[in-house]
Amino acid sequence: MKIEVRKPTEEEKKLAESWPIWEKEVSEFPWKYDAQETCFILEGEATVSVNDGSESAAFSAGDWVVFSPGPECTWRVTAPIKKKYKFG
Repeated sequence: MKIEVRKPTEEEKKLAESWPIWEKEVSEFPWKYDAQETCFILEGEATVSVNDGSESAAFSAGDWVVFSPGPECTWRVTAPIKKKYKFG
């Protein structure tokens, strides 16, 4: 699994405007990415760690995050998060 975290371009921000929104309170939960997911973080912060310990990434409001398909991971939401997202 690869997790890319960076700042989005203006074009990417505009692209994300039409994507659905997902929100989550402070929590910890398992997840598995069967397809690539691209996110634009609007609010909050979280860390996602691959369960085998091979990778971890922290991100917060203003970040562009791309999750490639891969092994199971754990989301740790440390401030209520709101994101725009797209699978595939």
